[in-house]
Amino acid sequence: MVVDELRETELDRLFQAFADATRRDIVRRVSDGGLSVSGLAGHYAMSFAAVQKHVAVLERAGLVSKERRGREQLVHANRDGLDRARQLLDEYEAIWRQRAGRIAEILLEDEEKP
Repeated sequence: MVVDELRETELDRLFQAFADATRRDIVRRVSDGGLSVSGLAGHYAMSFAAVQKHVAVLERAGLVSKERRGREQLVHANRDGLDRARQLLDEYEAIWRQRAGRIAEILLEDEEKP
């Protein structure tokens, strides 16, 4: 199971990365192709440095990578990291659905008792 394979720090980094709307938007934007950090900064009402910090959080989580081209840093989606995150979230969904199903079974048992 992926949950068992990931260390706690990796889980924390993934959830921290996805917890912020700006970071989720950055991932969406760079999924269509690489963008420079300065190009990304133009989309947000925040400083260049703040966007760099968001990109750094995403990079630590393995969701994006940076590539230097001349004076620019291009940000690309990391497909392997995104696939791993999706797999992890799918497994959590299965766990939650199983628990919800068990709760429904318990409630039905209680209703059937005289």
